[in-house]
Amino acid sequence: METIGTIGMAKRLKPSVEENEIAVEDGAIIKVSGEESEPGTLHSEQMEMEIAQILEKIDRFTQLVSELLESGKAMLKELSNEFEERMILIHKEQMEKLQEDIQEVRLLDAANEEIDTLLQSAKYLFQNIHSGT
Repeated sequence: METIGTIGMAKRLKPSVEENEIAVEDGAIIKVSGEESEPGTLHSEQMEMEIAQILEKIDRFTQLVSELLESGKAMLKELSNEFEERMILIHKEQMEKLQEDIQEVRLLDAANEEIDTLLQSAKYLFQNIHSGT
């Protein structure tokens, strides 16, 4: 990424002004020395430094986003595992309660059958006593 930006800048920069170049300004010919052209070069170097700093910020930001994504994934995975474990525990507890309910219903049914048998016997006895008198 940094290389692309540098190459792009190199294509846009004009070759530095020769040491003794002649420039035309308002119809007058002025001789430009190499020293006067240096601020343009310094400006380009400063611009390159600023671009490099921006690229560093982009790299740091990209790294931060990557780290946040990884930590987010880890947190979601951990949360998912905890959720799964909790759901399994809730299911297990509920199944145990339902098994206890089934056991109670069976005991209640057995008790009802026993009471029904006693009532049938008592009814039979009352019918025999009633029909015998």
